[in-house]
Amino acid sequence: MEIDMFDWNRSCSYDEQQKRRFHTTARSRLKKLAAELALPPGSFDLRSNKAGIAVSGEIILHHDRAYIQVGQFGLSSGHGVLIRTCKSRKDYTGGANHFVALGMMTFRPSPRPSAPSPASDGVLLFPQTAAPPEATAPTSEACGGLG
Repeated sequence: MEIDMFDWNRSCSYDEQQKRRFHTTARSRLKKLAAELALPPGSFDLRSNKAGIAVSGEIILHHDRAYIQVGQFGLSSGHGVLIRTCKSRKDYTGGANHFVALGMMTFRPSPRPSAPSPASDGVLLFPQTAAPPEATAPTSEACGGLG
């Protein structure tokens, strides 16, 4: 499998085709993340808000214990993925906000030698060596053991 080459930083503003690709790709990545975390069906919602013509809108994975939102809300800062803990799928404010770059949504082949399956043929990259964990995404332990 080849490395995904989607340009997460290409603006969706006033570009309906890019916005459509952005939402489709982000939704696909969040589905893969849910599979990687072995989240049971029905334990999370996956929703999309395209918003207005001048913005990207957002794509959200809302689990019973974690809220992950993808959007181009922080392009100037390099951020675009919001991750925080929550207490339920009705909790929209949750714990502290953690931000990572949109580029972290890049999909690459998994280094695992096991046979490919829909849940294990790739991973979302949240590099552990790029920054201290508190500066990137919370661990699954910090999210209350999502799986």
